[in-house]
Amino acid sequence: MTTDSEALNLLEDLIKKAKALGADAADALVFESASLSHAQRLGQTERMEREESRDLGLRVFKGKRQAMVSSTDMKPETLNALAERAVAMAGEVPEDEYCGLADPELLATQIPEIEMFDPEEPSPDALIERARRCEEAARAVPGITNSEGAEAGWGSTRVALATSTGFAAAYGSSGHSVGVAVLGGEGSAMERDYDFSSAVFAEDLEDPAEIGRRAGERAVKRLNPQKPPTGQASVVFDPRVSGGLLRHLAGAINGAGIARGTSFLKDKLNEQVFAEGITIVDDPHRPRGLSSKPFDGEGVANKRRAIVENGRLTTWIMDLRSSRQLGLTTTGHASRGTSSPPSPSTTNLHMEAGSQSPEELMADIADGIYVTELMGMGVNGVTGDYSRGAAGFWIKNGVIAHPVSEATIAGNLKDMFLNLTPASDLTFRFGTNAPTLRIEGMTIAGA
Repeated sequence: MTTDSEALNLLEDLIKKAKALGADAADALVFESASLSHAQRLGQTERMEREESRDLGLRVFKGKRQAMVSSTDMKPETLNALAERAVAMAGEVPEDEYCGLADPELLATQIPEIEMFDPEEPSPDALIERARRCEEAARAVPGITNSEGAEAGWGSTRVALATSTGFAAAYGSSGHSVGVAVLGGEGSAMERDYDFSSAVFAEDLEDPAEIGRRAGERAVKRLNPQKPPTGQASVVFDPRVSGGLLRHLAGAINGAGIARGTSFLKDKLNEQVFAEGITIVDDPHRPRGLSSKPFDGEGVANKRRAIVENGRLTTWIMDLRSSRQLGLTTTGHASRGTSSPPSPSTTNLHMEAGSQSPEELMADIADGIYVTELMGMGVNGVTGDYSRGAAGFWIKNGVIAHPVSEATIAGNLKDMFLNLTPASDLTFRFGTNAPTLRIEGMTIAGA
């Protein structure tokens, strides 16, 4: 990979070319990435791949018109042609009154140092060993009869961004992962489950053998499922799926959707949307966070924010364009690639833990469902209506009774958010995390 200074010099030269050709303003960014991945099944290697890529994007402005072009070819003559093409395109596209670069006072001037880059690249043998230990431990669980395979991977990315308003900075990020999926049972009575671990630093990965053991035990526990009864009941979401509710929230408060008026929460800013005591935080500077970044995709300073505080919705998730449409100030949530304009996106999003353990949270449920897997995308972002296929376990008198499958759970996200209680078992395994969650009064359809 090129050094940060080399990448930034390249971008600044490209911006100068665009301005010399008639652009009023411009920004440019480059992504450089490398990855290594290994997959095996039943102890036999199925894939060992290494990929490297370098992609550059240039965005230019002429008045209130903008155009974007991208290239993987960094030769000087190619970049000259790239700048010419971008400026020519910007003269032809329709005006967009909300486009433009950030005002200087919004730009990040102090780039925080965040633990988000592991400089050590694992060897192919290290990935093979992680996957081997993971799959062998899963297959060793009594009742496991087949494997869908184990995978281990590593990736590294460097991002550099420069603007004609004087911003120029770069950062690196990395990720390691290992996981396995196995099947238990025989014939038409087989059940599948999985487990995995991902981390910025290799030293934070869970033990591959422990991951495999859990995957195997989960698959066996799902054998001989029943259909749940139909009716109203409490639904408990396992942490593997509870983060999905936060992603629905993030989509509903995305500034682009709010500006279009297409969200079920469009009129709920500064109002109670969760029960009192619920706090949801977005933290781009979380050390070793899987989605950390020191500034946003427009060079704007970002920071930790309580998106929901004591149940009250405090902000939209905005980039420059959506904030201008709404007459507000960007929240520093711009995310982007090299070939399209920025759009709003969260970073490390999590719901803070509650005070009860998962066992205490379920203790008074006479009948309910503990959901470990969700299927389908039956969520309406305009109305909040929610209906998804589910599998997991039936709760009887406060304890897990037996596995269930072929269930549908339904409700409306506005009601679900207000009737939600978090447990105390928050862990940071994904970019979006929530503890075990209990929601009252959902509809369950089964037998």
